[in-house]
Amino acid sequence: MKRKLTSLLITLFSTTMVCAQETIEYEWASVPITGGGFVPGVIFSTKDEGVRYCRTDMGGAYKWIAEKGEWQQLLDFLSYDDSNLQGVESIAIDPNYSQHVMMACGTGTRTPGAVLITHDGFKTVHRTDVPFGFGGNENGRGNGERMMISLKNPKLAYLGTRNDGLWRTTDDGRNWLKVTSFPDMSEPMPKDWRDYQSRGSGIICTLFDGDDIYVAASVKDRNSIFRSTDNGNTWQALVGQPTKWRPTHMVMSENGKLFVSYADTPGPSQMNDGAVFSYDTKNGKWLNITPFRPEKTGVAGFGYAAVSTKGKTLIASTHGLWGKYGFGDEELFLSEDEGKHWTPIFKHGYRYDCTEAPYAKMAPLHWMFDIEIDPFNTNHAIVTTGFGGWETFNLLDCQKKKGEVVWQIMAKGIEETVPLEMYCSPSGAKLLVGIGDYGGFTFDDITKHVAEGSNFAPHFANTDGITGAWKKPEIAVRVGEVFHGSADRRPVSYSVDGGHNWMECDTRPTERSQHGHIAVSALGDNWIWTPNREAAYHTSDNGRTWTKCIGLPQNIRTIADKENNNRFYAVDVVGRKLYSSTDGGRSFKADSLRLGGQQMPMFGNQQPQRRGDNRGGQDRVYATPGHEGDLWIAAYDGLYHLQFTDSQLTPQALSQVRTIYAFGFGKGVTADYPSLYLIGIVNGKYGFFRSTDKGCSWQKINDDAHQYGHVLHINGDMQEFGRVYIGTHGRGVITGKEKK
Repeated sequence: MKRKLTSLLITLFSTTMVCAQETIEYEWASVPITGGGFVPGVIFSTKDEGVRYCRTDMGGAYKWIAEKGEWQQLLDFLSYDDSNLQGVESIAIDPNYSQHVMMACGTGTRTPGAVLITHDGFKTVHRTDVPFGFGGNENGRGNGERMMISLKNPKLAYLGTRNDGLWRTTDDGRNWLKVTSFPDMSEPMPKDWRDYQSRGSGIICTLFDGDDIYVAASVKDRNSIFRSTDNGNTWQALVGQPTKWRPTHMVMSENGKLFVSYADTPGPSQMNDGAVFSYDTKNGKWLNITPFRPEKTGVAGFGYAAVSTKGKTLIASTHGLWGKYGFGDEELFLSEDEGKHWTPIFKHGYRYDCTEAPYAKMAPLHWMFDIEIDPFNTNHAIVTTGFGGWETFNLLDCQKKKGEVVWQIMAKGIEETVPLEMYCSPSGAKLLVGIGDYGGFTFDDITKHVAEGSNFAPHFANTDGITGAWKKPEIAVRVGEVFHGSADRRPVSYSVDGGHNWMECDTRPTERSQHGHIAVSALGDNWIWTPNREAAYHTSDNGRTWTKCIGLPQNIRTIADKENNNRFYAVDVVGRKLYSSTDGGRSFKADSLRLGGQQMPMFGNQQPQRRGDNRGGQDRVYATPGHEGDLWIAAYDGLYHLQFTDSQLTPQALSQVRTIYAFGFGKGVTADYPSLYLIGIVNGKYGFFRSTDKGCSWQKINDDAHQYGHVLHINGDMQEFGRVYIGTHGRGVITGKEKK
């Protein structure tokens, strides 16, 4: 075990003690859910077989590791402050040397992005900050690819942006200059925010064809595709091109034909019309090769999200087709003659293999915004979706009369969920986690995906709150939002077997009650649910009846004492008030809290400024397992310890902790007191920290290679000392354990 010791001074109000800070080496791994988020793009090397990358909209980028048969995350080194770079707008692989890769990183265009460059497959990385933003998680993020490296000059690359035009580097990404000769493709911002999703997404594709350069922009009702034959000095619109729709993807075949998919919006906003065209670069002819278009209707009611080619083989995907014209979900069309004839793959016959991600069984086919045919194997194709994607190794069997195309989950190693809450029980399941979009999971074994899939009865989309009865661990409760199409179901359910099987509650407090937080008393007979933007409600009959809690403000999160079945607490850090109940949560009294530090900053309307991410673990109160009335207040700008009594409400401030993003407990070294975990700034340094002595000293447990960008939660395992769980924003659940 490697440890680095330094001395520092800790002041707890009038108490002074000398403590030590240690650095402990941890090993980290993902808790496997598999996929769980949108993969907007997959990029194959055309030089070396088996080399490919994929980009996500908010969870970094991955490289395929062929010998392991899984994807490897590349951006775990990003810090909290650099979390904007977790959204990846585009990836370019050098067509001559597949270890040379460029990556355009930025989740939103309001913040300047960066281009990452590697020459050794991301063993080492150079970063170039750029003066414009990328939109890795904005509308049109499935369009592409926006960046490409020249075949003839590896130092030359072009990059399309959303709002700032076309850019070029001639020194391998160290410097970028705007191509001022390229036509202005900007669009005015819509006056109504509801029209924003139909706005274009800027320059969406760059292609090299020898010395010629092709660029496509997401505009309609005017020319959108341009070519330069003089190194980008001048640009000409391709004659005769369609102008009714916006390009969504543009690819080029080996024999010099462009294939372009079109839609009226960039997606994944709703598409209402679209087409697929080919363009012969040798004779300048355009051809409408749209796989399916109901001409009688005038407007199709759906668009085309992507197109891919290898030789004369094409595949094209739809968006917005669900349930229309006799189709079930979306459709993927296959052609082996450059678009003269098409076969609908899913309508023809297919089979899903969900072995790697059983939860995907209940997810409809959706968001196929990148489809790729392996340049080395026409039978191998990948389709991206909102849970990673599918791949097949018998694509051409679709053309057989009784051929069945088998699709399997392609996302092994990809973890892109957003854990909204985590709960570690003292016995039974190791980890209960509520996530966004796909509900939640109960892990008995954190090294394996949950074979039963996501929690159900009913299925939730988001599980915002999940917890259990500390002294009766078989009882667990969760709240959130029911899965789409289940509006008549209640977004609150409970388990009497530790979270493996769930029962829907009979009622909810109001017709609009959903999301929010849930608290369960130590013995499980009293619950308090604070639905989003509502008052807190109490039930003592498993959700058959609900009554409004007396004495609590609206929209406040409550917690239960881990030892006293009648005690509940809630904190308003900004207002400096602690609310407590001694009657099982039916009524609360308010006491003023003496918190150190400066008054919370306010906007002009006297509302507090945003303090971190409100889905995270800051500005909350936590009840210590095994100790009645022992509370920790994790304020965004400090950590406080309070032994609660009716006559004493002066918390001790831990002066070495200055910023908190997440806080939690874990099993202690002994049974006397649990370990403390936090993510934040301790003694002036950011990191993940553990304390085994009630916060007197802190051990940093992560390093620069394991930061995971935007993080929301931290929980220690309550059954295994030293194991910890990190809830990230788009990187899933990470678990760490001290190296031996």
